[in-house]
Amino acid sequence: MKSKKLLGSVGVITAAALSLVACGKSADNGNTNEAKKASKFPIEVPKKETKQGGTVKLAIESDSPFTGIFSEELSTTKTDSDVVAPGAESLFDVNDTYQINDKGPATMKINKKDKTVTVTIKKGVKWSDGKQVTAKDYEYAYEIIANKATQSERYTSQLAFLKGLEEYHEGKSKTISGFEMPDGENGRTAVLHFKELKPGMYNSGNGYFWEAVAPYHYLKDVPFSKLNSSDKIRKKPLYFGPYQVSKVVRGQSVTWVPNKYYWRGKPKLDKVVSQVVSSNSTSQAIKSHKFDIADVINTQWKQVKDTKGVNFVAKIPLQYSYLGFKVGKWDAKHSKNVMDKNAKMNNKSLRQAIGYAMNISSVYKKYTGGLTFHVTTLIPPQFGDYHNSDIKGYTYNLKKANQLLDKAGYKKKGKWRVQPNGKPLKIHLLAAGGDATRGPIIQNYIQQWHKIGLNVSLVGGRLAEANSFFDKIKNDDPSVDMFMAGWSMSSEPSPADFFAEGSPFNYQRFVTPEQTKLLNSLDSQKAFNHKYRVEKFHEWQKYMFDQAFIIPTRNSYAITAVNNKLTGYSLKPTHGNSLWYEVGYKK
Repeated sequence: MKSKKLLGSVGVITAAALSLVACGKSADNGNTNEAKKASKFPIEVPKKETKQGGTVKLAIESDSPFTGIFSEELSTTKTDSDVVAPGAESLFDVNDTYQINDKGPATMKINKKDKTVTVTIKKGVKWSDGKQVTAKDYEYAYEIIANKATQSERYTSQLAFLKGLEEYHEGKSKTISGFEMPDGENGRTAVLHFKELKPGMYNSGNGYFWEAVAPYHYLKDVPFSKLNSSDKIRKKPLYFGPYQVSKVVRGQSVTWVPNKYYWRGKPKLDKVVSQVVSSNSTSQAIKSHKFDIADVINTQWKQVKDTKGVNFVAKIPLQYSYLGFKVGKWDAKHSKNVMDKNAKMNNKSLRQAIGYAMNISSVYKKYTGGLTFHVTTLIPPQFGDYHNSDIKGYTYNLKKANQLLDKAGYKKKGKWRVQPNGKPLKIHLLAAGGDATRGPIIQNYIQQWHKIGLNVSLVGGRLAEANSFFDKIKNDDPSVDMFMAGWSMSSEPSPADFFAEGSPFNYQRFVTPEQTKLLNSLDSQKAFNHKYRVEKFHEWQKYMFDQAFIIPTRNSYAITAVNNKLTGYSLKPTHGNSLWYEVGYKK
């Protein structure tokens, strides 16, 4: 179970971790035949007795090479996360509602009175070189994140609730005062002292404490500034999960072999090969059995649904895709988002009109038969009563879009509307490439915006390459006015990691006193009261719908094709951490 934010590549997002993608797919009608079939798919393959041995080929769907940053603390792409799944393991296992339990590599105890979280790593949890995972490995992960020399995007104002982390981040202290190791660096216990505890801390993915470790003994000789590019990260990373890296073909594949020190026992397979395949080649690869495990791209479902020799498993993942508007910049010096009141897209009526002009439902009914569907709010229904079902989202309404623009002073001069100050209005959209339907879908939206007189065009006149897309988003490229992306979310509903003033992942750079007040209320001491927290979640969703700095668009059934000779493959949260230990061939 990954519980951190991850930038992902275009297409279907399947991890229950946060990832930025370039998207724009959606269809409201979940009652079509295809959607009905998908909803009836099992969440795991049939359980059978497992034999030892065999190789599994894992498809990594990406239209760009993976970056190969094999570090939880430094990586931000979902593609990298997918590549390392056979070796990477979180500190904590969870139950099916994502609450942390004691079954994983480490246990966690919260002391409300002392405002501490005690993490104890189990004896026998060893790196693939045989070294026991220690408390120092946990502290070192925090150091990588918080030391400015690494340029990690993982440092957030949420993690800074750990006492002393902010001072370490600012270079005012050489150690993290709130990180206590009662048995010393080589012990297995860490006591984390917080400024205050948060209601989401019982769940994985809460964003307030880190859930991974880094091998201090292996990496300590590498300067923080060179960690990202070092061979120890890029070519020969250490993991304590079931498999270890045997071979890396840069940007294309990673071969994994069993970690003989794995704490749960001996993994079932001899080898796992994570290999990149382009989105346009995925359906053919599934039909020809080139891979043993491959995610189905929903626009290609009809091409693969009758494939013999595979089991299809599916779930609706914690994710949404969205249209985001750039309204500011990231201030690296002060580690915060700074909003520009004069930004081109900093007009609520303009953003709302753009949302109402999108024919999301009909597009995805056409291309996926309902396997992709409209999302109405930023907290998905999987989060139960935290989801505000009263919000109906931005449904297709050209009349309303035109009225909003007229009233806000965006008058037409010829074919196009101009800004309220009379200057020309040109809006540049950034969207990344994908499968063969990607271009037509994006062009469809551009045509809808043209219908309401908005001169929208793609940045550079074409769909962006994925790595270039991420670079432009993260670095606030001035050529970008709005962008199509998405998050694969962590498993605790608090959105602070996405939208807080101190979050690098707030790519819109949207900061208002109202937003900050609402975000703080969601994770406040009062929010230990469930009813209060639900009320504040509903308020926040309503505020975000009204402000429209980010307009959620779609989610999809995540369907995976699994070789029917395999057993142990499951999409249940309880199996997230131990999945690759359990996968093997049937006897």
